Amino acid sequence: MKSSSKYLSDSDWRELLAEAIGTFILVFAGTGAIMVNQISNGAITHLGVSFVFGAVVTALIYTFGHISGAHFNPAVTLAFWRSGFLPTFKVLPYIIAQILGGVLASLMLLLSLGSVANLGATIPLHDNWLQSLILEIILTFILMLVIFGSGLDRRSHSGFAGIAIGLTVGLEAACMGSITGASMNPVRSFAPTLVGGVWQHHWIYWVAPILGAQLAVFVYAQLSNGFRDLQVDLQEDL
Repeated sequence: MKSSSKYLSDSDWRELLAEAIGTFILVFAGTGAIMVNQISNGAITHLGVSFVFGAVVTALIYTFGHISGAHFNPAVTLAFWRSGFLPTFKVLPYIIAQILGGVLASLMLLLSLGSVANLGATIPLHDNWLQSLILEIILTFILMLVIFGSGLDRRSHSGFAGIAIGLTVGLEAACMGSITGASMNPVRSFAPTLVGGVWQHHWIYWVAPILGAQLAVFVYAQLSNGFRDLQVDLQEDL
């Protein structure tokens, strides 16, 4: 069992490194695919970009899930904290690590590919911020439910979380990516926005994912006896 100390231990620092590296890879591969798609005149296609996002999320979960929990997303981190599975003292360090990893990825993409496709920044279609706000809330709600059900709830079939979560990201990106960018992740949107300077309606991509994930916390609490069913299984594993 890990120490309950409020100070970061060596293992905690390894978790932060995993979060930073994982978020770097997520942003580099996902937004990089958007940029390459424009450079190559659509060779990757919208569905191809969606596949890249889903595939990289799947790979990262299996690579870093046993180290940090594979959040790579402040909305997920806050949902894990709210549901009692992440101590308070880790929340801000996790989010900072994610931001640093994402911003570094966007900087590397700018350096290597140039300023194309707004560096993959997410912008509401036709400036319809309300449409994107609603859709991003729903998309993140669905994603977080899948994360709870397949990745955190030990009553589910083990070993399939990465596939379930990656497929969800890919499918949601394929369905709604052309309207909202299908961010579901504040850092995925913040990194290219900060580096590329495209701040149009950016607040949506913080507010909506966080609200959607928190709504999923409330709903899954009802499905798991206030998360006590999950906590019993976790205690048995420790």
